[in-house]
Amino acid sequence: MQGGTILFRCDANVTMGTGHVMRCLALAQAWQDAGGNAIFAMAETTPAIELRLQSDRFDVVRVLVSAGSPEDSAQTVDLARREGATWVVVDGYQFDSGFQVVLKDAGLRVLFVDDNGNAAPYSADIVLNQNVHASEKLYRDRATHLRLLLGPRYVMLRREFAFWRTHKRETAPAARRVLVTMGGSDPDNVTEPILRVLLGQPELELTVVAGGSNPHFSRLDRLVEGANGPVRLFKDVLDMPALMVWADVAVAGAGTTSWEMCMMGLPAILCVLAPNQERIASELSRLGAAIEVGYAAGTPSDKVEAALRELFQSETARRLMSQRGRDIVDGRGVERVVAFLWGDPAIRRTTESDCRNFWEWANDPEARAVSFTKESSPWERYVDWFRSSLRDPRSILYTAINREGRAIGMVRYQLEGSRAILSINLGAAFRGRGNGRKILFLATEELFQRSDTSVIDAYVSVSNQRSIHLFEGGGFRNVGIETVYGQQAIHFVLNKSVLQ
Repeated sequence: MQGGTILFRCDANVTMGTGHVMRCLALAQAWQDAGGNAIFAMAETTPAIELRLQSDRFDVVRVLVSAGSPEDSAQTVDLARREGATWVVVDGYQFDSGFQVVLKDAGLRVLFVDDNGNAAPYSADIVLNQNVHASEKLYRDRATHLRLLLGPRYVMLRREFAFWRTHKRETAPAARRVLVTMGGSDPDNVTEPILRVLLGQPELELTVVAGGSNPHFSRLDRLVEGANGPVRLFKDVLDMPALMVWADVAVAGAGTTSWEMCMMGLPAILCVLAPNQERIASELSRLGAAIEVGYAAGTPSDKVEAALRELFQSETARRLMSQRGRDIVDGRGVERVVAFLWGDPAIRRTTESDCRNFWEWANDPEARAVSFTKESSPWERYVDWFRSSLRDPRSILYTAINREGRAIGMVRYQLEGSRAILSINLGAAFRGRGNGRKILFLATEELFQRSDTSVIDAYVSVSNQRSIHLFEGGGFRNVGIETVYGQQAIHFVLNKSVLQ
C-alpha cells in the first residue's frame, strides 16, 4: 500500500475502558481512507472491541505477555518488523520511557499518544497529547528530534463524525431530549443511578447508550422496561453522531465522548469516571463547553438535577456552550495527524533553487485567473522579489515536495507581529488530489511550532472556489468579506490555540 502499515499497540478491558482504542481506531480509519493499512497488537481486549476493529477490516494480533513489559516491547518490535510497519503508534498508561527506547533502538518510527507527561524521558518521533491541558512544559525531558502535537487541534474522531463537521446545531427553546452515555465499559455502573434520577422527571425523553463492553446491560434493560416515560436503551452504538444530533443535552462520562460532544456542539453535564478524566472535565467546564459535576460515584442526585435545570431553563446558555464546544474541537484533528505520518507531500524551507518552479506556478493561467493581480510577472522582476523574500526575516517560505523529491507547491507567510498572512499555490499537475489540504496542515503547524505566530490570516477572492474549499476544510474560520487590491475577498483566520 502507498502509505504502508501502521502497527497500533493499545489495550482495552472493562476496568481501563475503551478510550485509548477508540482514538487509535480513529487514526487507523483515517490512515486506511488515505490508502494505508493498520494492525492492532493487543495484550488485553474485549469481545466488543475486537469485533469492532475486525468489522473495519483491521487485523487484531494478541500480545501474550504482560502489557508494557520488556517482553511486550520485544514482541512489538518483532511484529512491526515482520509487518514492515511504517509507524508504530503506542497508546496507554502502561507504556513508559523504556518502551519507547526499545522501539527507537530497533529503528522504528514511533508516535506516542500521551495524556499526562508521565513517561519521560521521551524518545519517540512524535508525542501527541490532544487534551485541553496539554503543554510543552509536560515534555521538557525529550529528544531534540521529537515533534509535539499538543491540544484539541489534534483530537482524533472516528470517521462517522466527519459528515457532521459543518453541521449547524439548532438550539431548542425548551430542552427535553437527554442522551446518557458513560463510555465503552462503565464498570461501576454509573449509568444506573443517573438514569434513575432522570426517570423521575417524566417530561424528559431519554436515550441511554451502553458501551459494547458494559457488564451491567441486563440491569439497565430491566430498569428501562419498567419505566413509565419515553426512554430508549441501545448497546454498542455505531452511529453516535445521530443520537447527539437528536439530543438537546447529554449526561456523559468525561472521556473520549467529551470531545465528540464538543465537535457536535452538544451541551453536556460531565461525570468524572476515572482520575485521568478529572482535568478534561474541569477544563471543559472552565472554558464553558460543559458543566462538571465531579466524580460520578460521589455526586448527589440533586447536583445532577440542578445542572440539568440550569441547562434546560436557558436557551442562551445551551447555545453558548454549543458554540464553545465547536470552537474547541473542529473535527480535523485526525487529518492533521495523518499529514505528519503520511510523508507525501512533505515540506521544507525554500531555497534559491526553487525560484523557477515558483515563477512558473505564479504565472500559471489558472492561478493567475483567481489572483488579486492578473498580470503575469516577468522573470527578472520575479527573481528580484524571490531573493528579497528569502532574505527578509519577516517572510517565511516553504516548498512542498512529493516522495520522489519533486517540488509540487509552495506556502508563503508574511509576518506582522504575532500574525502571519498566508498564500499558497500548487503546480497545475498536482491540484485536485488532496495535496493542498495536507500541505496546508503541515505548513501551518510548522509555522506555529517554529515561530511566535499565534494567528494566521488568508485572503481569498470570492470567485476562487477551490481555495475557499481548501481553507474551510483546513479549519480556518470565515470572518467576512473585505476589499483587497480593489476586489472582494473572504478573510479566513486560523488561531494557534482553538481556545482563543
